[in-house]
Formats: sequence, structure tokens, C-alpha cells
Amino acid sequence: MSTASHSAPEPAIVIDNLTKVYKTRDGAGKLALDHVSFDVPRGQIFGLLGPNGAGKSTLINILSGMVKKTGGTARIWGFDIDANPRNAKNSIGIVPQEIVFDPFFTPFETLENQAGFYGVPKARRNSAALLRAVHLEDKANAYARTLSGGMKRRLLVAKAMVHAPPILVLDEPTAGVDIQLRQQLWAYVKQLNDQGVTIVLTTHYLEEAEQLCDRIAIINHGRLIADKPTRELVGMATEKVVQVTVDRDLVEAPMHPRFEKVELTGGRVLSITYAKDKANAGDVLSAVQSMGLQIVDVVTRDPDLEDVFLNLTAAAA
Repeated sequence: MSTASHSAPEPAIVIDNLTKVYKTRDGAGKLALDHVSFDVPRGQIFGLLGPNGAGKSTLINILSGMVKKTGGTARIWGFDIDANPRNAKNSIGIVPQEIVFDPFFTPFETLENQAGFYGVPKARRNSAALLRAVHLEDKANAYARTLSGGMKRRLLVAKAMVHAPPILVLDEPTAGVDIQLRQQLWAYVKQLNDQGVTIVLTTHYLEEAEQLCDRIAIINHGRLIADKPTRELVGMATEKVVQVTVDRDLVEAPMHPRFEKVELTGGRVLSITYAKDKANAGDVLSAVQSMGLQIVDVVTRDPDLEDVFLNLTAAAA
């Protein structure tokens, strides 16, 4: 008697050896994506990070169908973007960086039109609920051109969700948005994620990515240089910083073999960087005391995603 095997569902997005070469006037071509491969697990908030021009937007535009890939494959919710382009497109909602609207439609009309493009029957459209979710209920019948930048960006999120896709891609969604609007946006994104929507996020705010993302991939010069759970990625930081306040003014920052770098501020505060694999905070404090300095206060700073990001992108440059 055979037993049926229950295999895990395929990841939300599967990218395999994805390559993109843009044609240039001299015929040489510009390599934007260089055999990039990674999976986006279902139900996660996944960060896609990299410096400007790294290839993030090219990758997103390939998934959305706006850019044609040169090589490799991509599957969205199990659908190959070439073999099943319609199903692949219906499985994803994209919030682009650029704010583009027809200024003569109201937010409600914008969502209704978008739902029509996706073939959502009128009885199943939820435009009013989406506007309520992104705090634009009171602007439902205002012309889109009268909305602020932050409101337009939230309307873009609602527009991407009209066909209830299982995957939402946000390309720099909080660029130029004030802190309050950013918090509202993230509250809605987390709510969608709690309901089972897989989120892919590109952002320049590394602190944002560290707080929100379960897993992060980093692209630099079109190549994948990291793909790990966020906590594991932060753990890759090789250096730590301890801030030591001493009992007297110093003319210059004292160096010691235990220190990788020292900065002196205000005459008495030393910011000491040390390598985790060569020393610990106790070693650093002992070194300071061995110089005849009394320690008045100590503040340690754990490494964060920014440290790792800078180290990885510098090494890959």
C-alpha cells in the first residue's frame, strides 16, 4: 500500500539564474542582472536590498512583465512568467517607485478601473474597503491630483491589491513619506501579511528592513551577494562598537592593538570599534584602563543591518 507524500508548497517566488542585459548604443550591452537565484518563502516579509543601480528595480520589472529577461526563469505562485504570463501577473500586485496617476479620476474610480483591468466582477470589487484600509476613505471622491504625495503612495498600495493577489511587491514605498504616514503604511502591510499575503520590499531605510523583514537578499552590481534570515544576516557583522567616557579630557584618541578604530568626541568620549573574533568588551575596557584612564561611563552598540550591508557591498564592489 503506497502512502501519498505531502510535499511543501512551492515558494511564493522562485528566481533561477535570472539575467538581464540591456542593449547599449555601442553594442556592448549593460549587464543589469547576473545569474541571480533565490526563493521568496510563502507568508514572509522578504527584503530585497542593494545600492542604487544594483538591479532591484530591473528584477521587479521583470516580475511585473514590464521588462523582458535575457535568460533564466522566474515563477510567481507556481506560474512561469513566460509559460503562464496571465496567471503569474494575477498572482502579484506591484507598488512602483514612481507615482503615476490619471489626475482626472477620483481614488474610488482609480480602484474601480484597475479592478476592471484585472477582470474582477463588480459584485466582487472591494474599492471602498481598500480605501478605508489605507486611510483614504474621506478622499474617495476627491480628484487624485489634489492628494498629497503620501496619500498617492497609499493609493498605489490599494491599487496593487484590487485583485487580491497572494503576493505584494513594494518598491521603495516610503521614499519621501513622513514618519506618521510611513507607520500607517507599515501597519497595513503587517495586517496584510498577518492575513497570509507574502510581501516583497525594497527600501533604502535599512532600519526599516531590519524591523520588518523575516529574510533579506542583497544585490550589488546585478549579483546576489547575500540571502539569509534577517537575524542571521545581522549576526554576520564582524565588528562591535563600545562608547567609553573617561575621567579627563584627551588631546587625541589613544590607539591599542585591541582596537580596530577609535574616535574622540567632546574630549572625553571614545568610540572604540573592535573585531568580535579578536576581542570582547571586557578586553577593550581593560585596554583603556591600562592606559591610566578611569572609566566613568560605558555604552555598547550592537551591530545592525547597516554594518553588514556596508561591509558586504564594499567587499563586492
